[in-house]
Amino acid sequence: MKKTIHPEYFGETKVTCACGATYHFGSTRQNIHVELCQKCHPFYTGAQRFVDTANKIDKFNKKRDVASKFKVTVAAKKEEEKQRNQAPKSLAEMLAALK
Repeated sequence: MKKTIHPEYFGETKVTCACGATYHFGSTRQNIHVELCQKCHPFYTGAQRFVDTANKIDKFNKKRDVASKFKVTVAAKKEEEKQRNQAPKSLAEMLAALK
């Protein structure tokens, strides 16, 4: 291997999980911190657990609430437009509607 083009390799890299488990193996980084491992991942444990590090669930719920409010206002505007379109537009139409 050429020493100038490859990153430095560490034979004893320490990987630490958020649950406290530690593993050792080789990598180009000396210390690695992860959020899930085989001891705490729901696939391996069978337990359902939500890991929401970036508040993605809250952001999604907020967007959904805004969208539902927007749909209500759009429906109200369409109803107003329908009622405006039902009204006669000219004097002749108004007189014809009275007959």
